[in-house]
Amino acid sequence: MKSPLAPGIRLITSFSRDSWYRGFILFLTFLFYTAYHLSRKPISIVKSELHRNRSTVIRPPDLNVTNNETWCDWEPFDQDNYQTLFGVLDNCFLVAYAIGMFFSGIFGERLPLRYYLSFGMLMSGLFTSLFGLGFYWNIHSLWYYAFFQVMNGLMQTTGWPAVVACVGNWFGKGKRGFIMGVWNSHTSVGNILGSLIAGVFVSSEWGMSFIVPGLIIASTGVLCFFFLVEKPEDVNCTSPQHHSVQENGETEPLLRNSVNGNHVMNGGITTQLPEEVEEHPEAISFCGALRIPGVVEFSLCLLFAKLVSYTFLYWLPLYISNVAHFKAKEAGDMSTLFDVGGILGGILAGVVSDFTGGRASTCCVMLIAAAPMLFLYNYIGQRSLGITIGMLLLCGGLVNGPYALITTAVSADLGTHESLRGNSRALSTVTAIIDGTGSIGAALGPLLAGLISPTGWNNVFYMLISADVLACLFLTRLVYKEIKGWCGSSPQSRGFKEI
Repeated sequence: MKSPLAPGIRLITSFSRDSWYRGFILFLTFLFYTAYHLSRKPISIVKSELHRNRSTVIRPPDLNVTNNETWCDWEPFDQDNYQTLFGVLDNCFLVAYAIGMFFSGIFGERLPLRYYLSFGMLMSGLFTSLFGLGFYWNIHSLWYYAFFQVMNGLMQTTGWPAVVACVGNWFGKGKRGFIMGVWNSHTSVGNILGSLIAGVFVSSEWGMSFIVPGLIIASTGVLCFFFLVEKPEDVNCTSPQHHSVQENGETEPLLRNSVNGNHVMNGGITTQLPEEVEEHPEAISFCGALRIPGVVEFSLCLLFAKLVSYTFLYWLPLYISNVAHFKAKEAGDMSTLFDVGGILGGILAGVVSDFTGGRASTCCVMLIAAAPMLFLYNYIGQRSLGITIGMLLLCGGLVNGPYALITTAVSADLGTHESLRGNSRALSTVTAIIDGTGSIGAALGPLLAGLISPTGWNNVFYMLISADVLACLFLTRLVYKEIKGWCGSSPQSRGFKEI
């Protein structure tokens, strides 16, 4: 009598070869972009160490200094304009990132993704580490730190368009919001790990808060070079189903992969198109991507949504340190709750938008809810530990949920829009346009926070609330069309068909 297979082996063999590869690629790209965000987080943790809250610092009795006010600060951030200087550092990174992002999508469509990502991660690791070495080399020049922020910002642009394009090659449209909502948690996971790693060293040797994350992202660059597979056909896997069948039997052309001009469908099953669709081997132009319905609206919405998210990313630890009088490490650890909420918010946004088919409506509702929550957090968020934890989780979910949905599922939907008629090379450019426009807001937010915060943190929160409202306004046309579509269709026919 033949003995049955062991339970573990049955579990392994229940997944097809294609499923194992897809899971592996999803894990790899998750790891890569976690490393990208992990390496850009330390600056927000180290700020409260470069200019310290002297009420929480015990001065050594044998310390001989001439300035009793700035003895515990790191020059040049020891002056009264330290918040402005922090804003300069943030914007050196973010402006370079915003400008570079518009070109990154173009390069990402024309260069092998494996080489492009590996180079970007190695160079980002180098520049992150050089920033931290300024501590050991006793460098006090703002220009030194600003230069490496600019270079790191340019190198970080290699990440997002490339990983989204790679995931788009491997996964079809089914449950895209949920899959990408879970996958997009790499942003918050990277922020959390970056905060925790930086917090370990910030009070003793803040240079290591940059060097360790720099080594981590460089290591993932090596991993990418040896293991990343860009397309299913490169390893003889079947391409995902990229045509969604509507109720009337017609098909909707989405992202299409091909081998020598022939379509490869799951299980060898092909779908008859209502008309012949010509394959477009050339990459889409910048202006052509802008003409895709919905790209402009979602790009402008993301500009303001990302303004809010990145202001929290770069200034939340300092805000907690100043208002609640926590030490640098404690403030950094507390700020990770905002990112934990962001993970939950991104998944929730993906699930809801998949069920309703309303990407714009989901974003709009969450943005509207975020405005009063930001107001409440500023006024009651520091009254007790329980309130602080609850408000950070709630604000993180409402702020990062729309941001996560737009940069993942919405970008993939628009990059595979039916108006492209099968052009599979638009995804990287569309992703770069949307995220590049959002990065302009990411640059403006921390800059405005640096300029406004000396007048009081209340004014910073009023600025964030105004940005939330503006983000909603840019989605009004799309929300109207989605609601109009719901009123004229059954729940089963709802979907992200046309914007």
